[in-house]
Amino acid sequence: MVRLINKENMETVSNFAYFIMHIQEFFTYIVEVNNPRISPCIYVMWHENQFCVYGLQDKGNVNILISNSIDGEIIARVVEKMGFQTCRGSSQRKGAVSGTLKMISKLKNGEDIAIMVDGPRGPVHKVKSGAIVLAREAKVPIVPVHWYSEDFTFVKFPSWDKMTSPIGPCRLMNLYGEPISVDDKSDEQVAEEIKTSLLHLEKIAPEKYKEAKKLKLWNKRK
Repeated sequence: MVRLINKENMETVSNFAYFIMHIQEFFTYIVEVNNPRISPCIYVMWHENQFCVYGLQDKGNVNILISNSIDGEIIARVVEKMGFQTCRGSSQRKGAVSGTLKMISKLKNGEDIAIMVDGPRGPVHKVKSGAIVLAREAKVPIVPVHWYSEDFTFVKFPSWDKMTSPIGPCRLMNLYGEPISVDDKSDEQVAEEIKTSLLHLEKIAPEKYKEAKKLKLWNKRK
């Protein structure tokens, strides 16, 4: 079976994908609420909210783990054009170890990492151990992130993770939870804290969004 995306057309595909996302940039208005401004740290979010990384202010200091596959190469090119850094790895043991070591090095160098804690294949809202291992090895906190909008242009796709994204003019909010420390806790305890925090952010997001509207935060952003 011939792949629709291959080494010959990946540059064309990545340029087209970036063009679409770059156009959307002009219509996407994101404000941050309760960002603790801790660096280095590991930002964690559900896979459905993966695009919330766009709302992180210091993109040049944020690293995103991306696989070594052809699809991953296209994503990496787009992500880098958007101003982020990337760490390449894979689900295979050798690739996973390589990616982990790269991210630990980045964290120890004072840079941040963004991880979708239930990705890339789910199950939905099941926290994997990757972010916890990194936080423990690099001795950095974990910061939960959730994004939300009431605008009808904030859509949910029929994918396994119900991925969310703005399509057209959209006012969005990145809502941050309290930093989570891994000190003196088991991996299971930290995983439960991450899940509880992300679900709590989802629950309070509508009220926080209304508060942001009253404060006219999107007007102040311009």
